[in-house]
Amino acid sequence: MENTTDGTWDSLAGKLNDKILAALRELKFTHMTPVQAACIPLFMSNKDVAAEAVTGSGKTLAFVIPVLEVLLRREEKLKKMQVGALVVTPTRELAMQISEVIGHFLQKFPQFTQMLMIGGNNPMEDVEKFKENGANIVVATPGRLEDMFRRKGDGVDLAGSVKSLDVLVLDEADRLLDMGFENSLNAILSFLPKQRRTGLFSATQTQELDKLVRAGLRNPVRVAVKEKGVADGAARRTPSALSNYYTVSGAGGGGPRGDAHAVFRRLLQVCRADRKFNALVAFLRQHKHQKQLVFFSTCACVEYFGRALETLVKRVPVHCIHGKMKHKRNKIFADFRAVKSAFVHRCGRTARIGNRGNALVFLLPMEESYVNFLSINQKCPLEKMPAVSDVVDVLPKVKALAQADRAIFDKGMKAFVSYVQAYAKHECSLIFRVKDLDFASMARGFALLRLPKMPELRGKSFPDFQPAPLDTENIRYKDKQREKLRQKTLVELKLRRREGGDDRAAKKPVRNQAWSKQKAKKDRRKKNATKRKHGQSSDDEDTEELLKDTRLLKKLRKGQICEEDFEREITGGADH
Repeated sequence: MENTTDGTWDSLAGKLNDKILAALRELKFTHMTPVQAACIPLFMSNKDVAAEAVTGSGKTLAFVIPVLEVLLRREEKLKKMQVGALVVTPTRELAMQISEVIGHFLQKFPQFTQMLMIGGNNPMEDVEKFKENGANIVVATPGRLEDMFRRKGDGVDLAGSVKSLDVLVLDEADRLLDMGFENSLNAILSFLPKQRRTGLFSATQTQELDKLVRAGLRNPVRVAVKEKGVADGAARRTPSALSNYYTVSGAGGGGPRGDAHAVFRRLLQVCRADRKFNALVAFLRQHKHQKQLVFFSTCACVEYFGRALETLVKRVPVHCIHGKMKHKRNKIFADFRAVKSAFVHRCGRTARIGNRGNALVFLLPMEESYVNFLSINQKCPLEKMPAVSDVVDVLPKVKALAQADRAIFDKGMKAFVSYVQAYAKHECSLIFRVKDLDFASMARGFALLRLPKMPELRGKSFPDFQPAPLDTENIRYKDKQREKLRQKTLVELKLRRREGGDDRAAKKPVRNQAWSKQKAKKDRRKKNATKRKHGQSSDDEDTEELLKDTRLLKKLRKGQICEEDFEREITGGADH
């Protein structure tokens, strides 16, 4: 099935408002996509809809247009504090995109107001904004929305405002459940009136999603818009404009070029661990004129390799974004969308509503069976593609960065450890096995100056990895304040060793469990810490690192951790 149908917007059974049609023309959407053609008439005829359609199929307009039509056809006009439509979505970035689309249409309908309720700022700012301006349409993430419902003591009666609700939309509903928002969704639904229209949009249908459908929708019409693969005719979970390719390192030939007429490609590169980053840099250098989305498996890898790309790929802005950036994500996302050419870790998707582009996936040789897994289990077939050409070794430059600034040295160590953690937790554990990893090759690929102290490496020798011929303790932080604290810590450690150490610390049991087995416990601690710090703001990453180092030093002084734990946390084991 193609991305668009033969049906124009004028062909809908229920005629759309002229101003909506004008906005669609401005957006250059002349024809409906299948999900739009299927869902809009149902929504406009008072039906609840549970729609399954692939990412990038045009789901946003499939609910934005009916939302506006429903609000326009109300007998009583909405007042300032009355919420007529509510859109709940799993991530801030997606909420911002939806809000932007709605905003374009609302230029034609100044009688309606909308508000974005997402994390990343102090919730009291949202409280004051809603009290002052109200909102007829709310686009929100579950956590912030649930919080706003409980702010009656701050002067916001959101539960009273949604009594006028006409339409609820749960976008990316499968991801809402995957990301652990089930309790928040149930709490939100408890505040909403039963008499409403509800749309649930997702890329997949699961048993958990069926429970949500039963709880939130009344006699829904189920819509499944499937796309067919060109080669095998099987149902797909990716857009038909998304052609998937993979390549084996050393096959020769060039990579994909910026052909404006080429279909979107998901490209797979199989190469050794110590060559992956070199191949990535070569690919990005060859495609400077295009926007690129670069995905890494962990936040720590984003921090480390993002810094490296800033130096290695000249004259191109690099924006790093990940889930732990509480207060900077919104701005970074907006900056990325504003530039014509940039690289970014994760903040969006491509091959959407007919748009085209390229993607490249790197796998280790032992992971090549993942190609078959994606094709059979995920309905995402890949075709073979030539290897990236003109690859040069940039790892010495990355090592030089680490030698010049201890902050980058620390980021590299943390990135390596976090990668092993993520590998151990991969959902496809039959293919991605920690015991199969070549740690020496990986360490070379991460441009490490030495191997970190971690249980997975304890008692093993790695003759294929040569540490840098220098004492890494002599590497200094460029941040003078942070280096001053480090030097103070080193002096205290020397004094403790000279005096025989602290008995309390010496009696501490050594943590023998691999870090890859401690992730769940650490996640709980971080979640609790996030709750305690809710509403606080800081844009200075170096300050955050300094505060973290200070806290570790205090623990060392009190005997709460031993010297070995202190060194491990400061260089590689903290906060992955």
